[in-house]
Amino acid sequence: MAVGMSRPRATHTAAVRALSDDAGVSRAVGDPATGIDPDDLPDGLVVADENGEVICFNAAAARITATPRESALGTSIGQALPLEDLKGRRWWDLTDPYGGLATRVGQPERNLLLPGGREVLVSARYVRESPTGPVRRLVVSLRGTEARRRTELSHAELIATVAHELRSPLTSVKGFTATLLAKWERFTDDQKRLMLETVDADANRVTRLIAELLDISRIDSGRLELRRQPVDISAAVERHVQAHTANGQSPDRFLVRTRQPLPALWADPDKVDQVLGNLLENAVRHGEGTVTIEIAPAPAPAKSDESGTAVTVSDEGPGIPEESMGRVFTRFWRGSKRGGTGLGLYIVKGIVEAHGGTITVDRAPGGGAEFRFILPVSAPAYLA
Repeated sequence: MAVGMSRPRATHTAAVRALSDDAGVSRAVGDPATGIDPDDLPDGLVVADENGEVICFNAAAARITATPRESALGTSIGQALPLEDLKGRRWWDLTDPYGGLATRVGQPERNLLLPGGREVLVSARYVRESPTGPVRRLVVSLRGTEARRRTELSHAELIATVAHELRSPLTSVKGFTATLLAKWERFTDDQKRLMLETVDADANRVTRLIAELLDISRIDSGRLELRRQPVDISAAVERHVQAHTANGQSPDRFLVRTRQPLPALWADPDKVDQVLGNLLENAVRHGEGTVTIEIAPAPAPAKSDESGTAVTVSDEGPGIPEESMGRVFTRFWRGSKRGGTGLGLYIVKGIVEAHGGTITVDRAPGGGAEFRFILPVSAPAYLA
C-alpha cells in the first residue's frame, strides 16, 4: 500500500481515542489509566494507521518538524514527514513499512533530513496483530540532534585536550631517553640524574591524566565505585596541609578551623582525599594570601533527618569572575591563569555527588574563591 493515500483529517482527540483502541499502543499513549497525553512526551510522536494516514501528531513532533498539527493529521505519513536520508533518497520509499518484509518490526534510530536540510533522529516501530500480519499502526519517534551534537562536541574537545596534554610529556620522555641511550657515556652522573628526574616527572603527569580520564568515564557512565568506611575528615585535611608545607609552603599560609562535635562520616577515603587535594591545590596555586579550611557539622543535602559534614576551602586571591561561576564545574573550565586539563573540578563534583553530597562555589569574605562541599554521614543501616 502506498503511503501517499489520504483521507479526511481526524482531530487530535479522535487520534488519541483511536490509539486507545489498539492494545499494542494504548498503554503507552493517551491511556486514561495512566493519565499520559501524547503532548506530555518529551520526544516527537507520530502514529499512522493501517492506511498510512497520520492519527497522532504530538506537540513535540510539531515543534521538531515546524509543521502545525492540523496540517499533519489525516494526511499520509510521507506527506506529514517528508524525510530523506543523507544521500537525498526518500526514506519511506526505502523502508516501505506497509509493503516491505512481513517479519520486520521497525527501524533503528538514524539521522534523517527534513525539508530545508534540518537533521532529526528518527526511529520507527511496526505494530502488527500477529508476527507476520499486516502493519496496523506505524509508530514514529522524533528527536532533535542538539543533545547528540553537544555530546559529540564534548568528546571531540576531550580527545583534543588529551592529545595536547599527552604530547608534551611524551615528547620530553622520548627525547631524554633517546639522548641517554645514544650518549650515555658523555654525561655526568648529575646530568643523568636530572634527565631521569625529568622523565619521572613527565611519566607521573601522564599517569595523572590517565587517572583523570578513567574517573571521567566512570562518572559519566554512573560506574564510580565507592568503598565506604569511617573517615576522619579533620585528620585528612591536616595530612594535606602538612604535604603542602613539606613542599615549601609556609605553615602560616594555612588556617584550619574545626567545629566539634563532628558526626561520624562514612565515605570513600581515597575519593575524599582526591577532593581535598584538588581544592587545596587550586587554592594554593591560583589563590593568594591565607588558605582557610573550615570543617563543621551541617544538615545533609535533601535529607533533613540526616546530619552531614561541610568543608569550606577559601583563599584571598582575585577569586572567580561572576560570569564564570556557572561553568566552574564543567569540563575543560580554566580561569585566566589556570593550566592543566580543566578536568579536576568536574571530577570533584562527580565524586561529591556520587556520595550523595553537594558542592558550590562562591566569593570568599576575603575576596577570593570559596568552595564548599557537604557529605552526608551515610552510616550503614546496622549502625542506625
